[in-house]
Amino acid sequence: MTAQLIDGNALSKQLRSEVATRAQALKAKGVTPGLAVVLVGDNQASQVYVRNKVKACEDAGLHSVLEKYEASMTEADLLARVEALNNDPSIHGILVQLPLPAHIDAQKVIEAISPAKDVDGFHIASAGALMTGMPGFWPCTPYGCMKMLESINYDLKGKHAVVIGRSNIVGKPMALMLLQKNATVTICHSGTKDLKAMTLQADVIVAAVGKRNVLTADMVKPGAVVLDVGMNRNDEGKLCGDVDFEGVKQVASHITPVPGGVGPMTITMLLVNTLEAAERASN
Repeated sequence: MTAQLIDGNALSKQLRSEVATRAQALKAKGVTPGLAVVLVGDNQASQVYVRNKVKACEDAGLHSVLEKYEASMTEADLLARVEALNNDPSIHGILVQLPLPAHIDAQKVIEAISPAKDVDGFHIASAGALMTGMPGFWPCTPYGCMKMLESINYDLKGKHAVVIGRSNIVGKPMALMLLQKNATVTICHSGTKDLKAMTLQADVIVAAVGKRNVLTADMVKPGAVVLDVGMNRNDEGKLCGDVDFEGVKQVASHITPVPGGVGPMTITMLLVNTLEAAERASN
């Protein structure tokens, strides 16, 4: 058996086209969904991410503002900028690109963003909403993973899902989203005694630790669905995930590639969240 690919590029294209249609409907009512992206410092990877986010916004007919600041910007000045964006009615989503320079408390900055504009889904109020099943913004990467499962009509009810990784950005929210769909969820991490024993029980595996080959073919039950959130480089410098793709695709029923899997979905769900923020504000 060779696994079917879950193509993040194709799914993203479809969802972005839906976003563009809904954005047009809002524009007809005089509202243009707006996203502000704030970049502090000159981290190369961050610059690439930010450029892709801004371009995706413009392609989908959303208004986007990119604010770039020197790495020497003070925490107080950044907090003041966030407050100004909170009060700007033309901005519906605010994204402060992480990592921030060491002298700035990232958590303090995230908490300064209005929960109504927290399209990254990192605010404590967003985390609480996800935890309790209330409306809020879901973090973009796990939200994208859920859309990928939906795209293959995968019914999670009663299935055993194993999430490898416990970060606040992917692992924990991913587990809560799977739980909301009635999956039985196990979270594995660096303290897990026997990872293979856990993953061999799984119907769905989400690998999100940022470590190459954390999941190999002998750790996967035949027919399992594998979502690879990792972004690493192999010995040749090529982009690869957390999963041994060549080996695992011989065992799994569905698998996401890297690149072209979860990556494009993250930016797409940011657009979806921004659009939803604008729709809520206009109502």
